[in-house]
Amino acid sequence: MDVEETSLAGVLLFRPSPFRDERGFFSRTFDVHVAAGHGVHRAEYVQDSQSRSGHGVLRGLHGRNGGGEGKIIRVAHGAVHLVVVDGRLESPTLGRHVAVRIDDRDLLSIRVPRRMLVGFQVVGEVADVCYQIDRVHDPIQAVSVHYADPDLGIEWPMEPTTVSARDAVAPSWRDYLRTLDGAPVPAPRGGELRVDPS
Repeated sequence: MDVEETSLAGVLLFRPSPFRDERGFFSRTFDVHVAAGHGVHRAEYVQDSQSRSGHGVLRGLHGRNGGGEGKIIRVAHGAVHLVVVDGRLESPTLGRHVAVRIDDRDLLSIRVPRRMLVGFQVVGEVADVCYQIDRVHDPIQAVSVHYADPDLGIEWPMEPTTVSARDAVAPSWRDYLRTLDGAPVPAPRGGELRVDPS
């Protein structure tokens, strides 16, 4: 299993090497020794979750108050266009994002540190997305930013077929920043720092 850094500090891609034959494939989805070499420890993750979404569904951009929520995300079935936005006030890449295709062919997984926002859109017929989370989910602390906020400049693969009522009226990026410890709103940096998963 190889590990690739992205242009957002702490956002890592884990790239396995599946064994494939006439039966199908076998692959590691997590390797404690490889991950630990990059500061990621399995014991930190306390909850596993899974979502299923149909073609064109867009979920996000989602995050969490109270210090954030770290995740390792992979796709068990299907394919998604996944976006991670840097929400760390002290970060030189605040407001920038990376985008990567994650699917059941390449079997990439992505490590997302705390205080990031995550969203994805299904680009196949259906996608099962699996999450390892480093804090027990608390819906009271859930936060979101509108997926089409112009300050972020995210290009999604297509017009969403379905978004939740919450995501449809999510706050702007600027409003989100105002909620972070009463911080002043910095000038938007926006823009994409693209990850090439090939």
